[in-house]
Amino acid sequence: MTSYLAAMAVFAGLYALMALGLNLIWGLAGMVNLGLVGFYAIGAYTTALLCVRFGWSPVAGIATAAVVSGATGSVVAVITARLKGDYLAIVTLGFAEVVRLVASNEIWLTNGTSGISGVPGLPRAWFSPEQVNLLYAGIVWVAVGLVALLLGRLSAAPFGRVLRAIREDEMVAAVAGKRVLRFKVQTFVVGAAVLGLAGGLYAHYVGYVAPDAFQPLITIYVVLALTAGGTGTMRGAILGAVLVVALTEGTRFLGAALPDLPPVRIAALREGVIGVALILVLSFRPQGLLPETIKPERA
Repeated sequence: MTSYLAAMAVFAGLYALMALGLNLIWGLAGMVNLGLVGFYAIGAYTTALLCVRFGWSPVAGIATAAVVSGATGSVVAVITARLKGDYLAIVTLGFAEVVRLVASNEIWLTNGTSGISGVPGLPRAWFSPEQVNLLYAGIVWVAVGLVALLLGRLSAAPFGRVLRAIREDEMVAAVAGKRVLRFKVQTFVVGAAVLGLAGGLYAHYVGYVAPDAFQPLITIYVVLALTAGGTGTMRGAILGAVLVVALTEGTRFLGAALPDLPPVRIAALREGVIGVALILVLSFRPQGLLPETIKPERA
């Protein structure tokens, strides 16, 4: 049971990292990004290719994964900078699907649907499965803490105040002399780098990367996590991620509680329970469990 809980803590941490990256792009800057899983996949494949084919160390691979994802984010941002609302959401969602299709079909690069195995991680021969999960959970949550701290300071800085101004009305921000396009690109780069970091950590934890691991459902879960936790706040992003993972994994035990129901109905019941729980949270706390509070400027 300890090993299972530690594994869930790892995935909760990965979701928290993705929610933090989304919070910067959407929660602060107001850009609807549904391409999260695409940047997550780029990070995972980057470190997997570098470490398996070229013998890089995991640390160097993960760092490069964040850089490559950030660079990809800059390209996407430049292309989509003038899109808003639903149009931006559709384009970024399409970007994520393009990444997954490329990973599925470019066998020379990604090994196709067979995936890339043997991604190095902690030396598992030295530790028990329980210890491996606990160590990875510690590593991932240290990363979550550092990223939350850095993004929190960025949010409280003048940069964060400009992002909020762009979120509320980018035309007014532009009239005030702010270079809106530049801030959007910078935000996308940092947010995408955090998503790539999460993907790199995932690849080394699982040891195997394949296109099926990067379904659009992951993006939906992360968006729900941020919405339930509270957009615009780092604490809300983390709390929402933990809540979503707790709901998705906690409902697995419904089968034991209701042994007479067939597996198909148990699966449907799980989705229903998750949906109802999130509807209740958003109904009673539409601003999220930990809503954003903006401190007034000092005179």
